[in-house]
Amino acid sequence: MLSVQLFAIIGIPMVKRGDDIGELIVAAAEKQHLRIEDGDVLAVAQTIISKAEGEIVDLRTITPSPRAIEIAKKIDKDPRMVEVILQQSSEIVRLGHVIITRTKQGFVCANAGVDRSNVDHEHVTVLPSDPDASAAKIRETVKKRLGVDIAVIITDTQGRPFRCGCIGLAIGVAGMKPLLDMRGWRDLYGKELKVTVTCPADSLAAAAVMIMGESNEGIPAVLIKGAKYEKGNGTICEVIRAPELDLFR
Repeated sequence: MLSVQLFAIIGIPMVKRGDDIGELIVAAAEKQHLRIEDGDVLAVAQTIISKAEGEIVDLRTITPSPRAIEIAKKIDKDPRMVEVILQQSSEIVRLGHVIITRTKQGFVCANAGVDRSNVDHEHVTVLPSDPDASAAKIRETVKKRLGVDIAVIITDTQGRPFRCGCIGLAIGVAGMKPLLDMRGWRDLYGKELKVTVTCPADSLAAAAVMIMGESNEGIPAVLIKGAKYEKGNGTICEVIRAPELDLFR
């Protein structure tokens, strides 16, 4: 019987700039006698990646531009925060009670992924500049330390345009194809699937974020066993829909 198991990796210390996330995860897993094995998936929260890579901004050092000040007045937001959002964005997609932007990495999300949670007061985290590379670095560390071949997913939590409630999704991958192309497969009645492409990376990220939590749980990494995915050198760019194919803009 197919089963998927998820295990919280506990005991990871507060991450600071320059820390090796892969080493921290391996050490924490060993302390709780949790074996990382071939085919497993490590889901790692974006926040600790950003902290380790120095992607933290002190708002006290930010001087808002006139554009940031203008937008901040419209949406009742800290103009320094708005300035950071603009700096992390390639375009503003929509401006309402939140700022929907396309980030420099290509993601369309609220506030360019800039986040005040789980960092010191007056600081915010921004998304890793290259989440795929961040995932690859963790995967390589685990392979060197344990001799196992795993996949790594960097997770973030984002809202959705037509549904309430935020959900976990993948913003970086290594060692896996983020999509699973099921076109040509047969359904229960033998009919050929024509358009079905699933996203195991997002599905696994969503499951992992349920365990990570959203507040003070202190669980930034989850080990997933039994997941169904295609191994390979995938990239999160495969998941991002090209602007010309966006039906809702």
